[in-house]
Amino acid sequence: MDFQRWKGKSYLAEKDFDATSLLEIVDLAKSLRAKTSSERTKHLEGKRIALVFEKDSTRTRCAFEVAAYRQGALTTYLGPTGSHLGREESVADTAKVLGRMYDAIAYRGFAQETVETLAQHSGMPVYNALTDQWHPTQSLADVMTMTDHVTKALSEISFCFVGDGRNNVARSLLITGALLGMDVRICSPSALWPDSKTVAQAEEFARSCGARVLVSDNPEEALLGVDFIYSDVWLSMGEPKELMHSRVEMLAPYQVNKELLELVGHGNWRFMHCLPALHDRSTEAGSELGRLYGDSAFEVTDEIFNSERSIVFEQAENRLYTIEALMVATLS
Repeated sequence: MDFQRWKGKSYLAEKDFDATSLLEIVDLAKSLRAKTSSERTKHLEGKRIALVFEKDSTRTRCAFEVAAYRQGALTTYLGPTGSHLGREESVADTAKVLGRMYDAIAYRGFAQETVETLAQHSGMPVYNALTDQWHPTQSLADVMTMTDHVTKALSEISFCFVGDGRNNVARSLLITGALLGMDVRICSPSALWPDSKTVAQAEEFARSCGARVLVSDNPEEALLGVDFIYSDVWLSMGEPKELMHSRVEMLAPYQVNKELLELVGHGNWRFMHCLPALHDRSTEAGSELGRLYGDSAFEVTDEIFNSERSIVFEQAENRLYTIEALMVATLS
């Protein structure tokens, strides 16, 4: 493959790329996944990647570190309290410093403006590893996972995100699905629909790419016939815990459970979730919320989460390969 369109580029949001570019990364990720350790060429020997994380992480951090190791690169992790970013030093100044020591930056945090400033002033590729607005490395892994499980063309794949339609994952999926010509649906109460600007942008992409875009508060309409049902936590990182009560009230009818999935109309659906998930009381968060609200699960029941139709851990693994592909395409 010729990755000239990716060489030296930052990946800040899916909307900045076209379908061909995004699918190049997915195809490369599948190729990298298929190689054994003896077959693997290390394309990033001597490269240095700074991981600037203002939010904690399991999958994203591990994916970047393992992907870099597989390709021969070194990483430095700067956690929530590990640098002066935004406190004693401006984002622009930090970017200029890191630009003299590293070959790329992965940023995970709050404001989209922060990752854009890092890209503007560092002079090297910057990867959006999650902001409050977008989660573009997640959507790449999601598309890869969907294509692993169906043989039909992308234009024939349908998926529905159920839950808080305003969050970063829902917004990224809406734009990505529209860019790739897919049948993409968001199902949530109208108070939690994606912002009108994002919906308008998705509809514009859909017109040029042949996609179908639906934002609805009606599960019967949104879930009918879909191949994949996707959910996420009802309260995103950084949001006040006090909001959880209103979210539970609004989103309880949208919990992914056996009854909701009957609306799909067939048994070949698969369940997806970007993780972590509140599907039982085995975590501190799940236990506390269960005590407060009397529920054992929130966005998805344990019956569905751990069913044979759930592919959430394949999604998690594919984060590694799509991030590896992104770094190879931009840096090698």
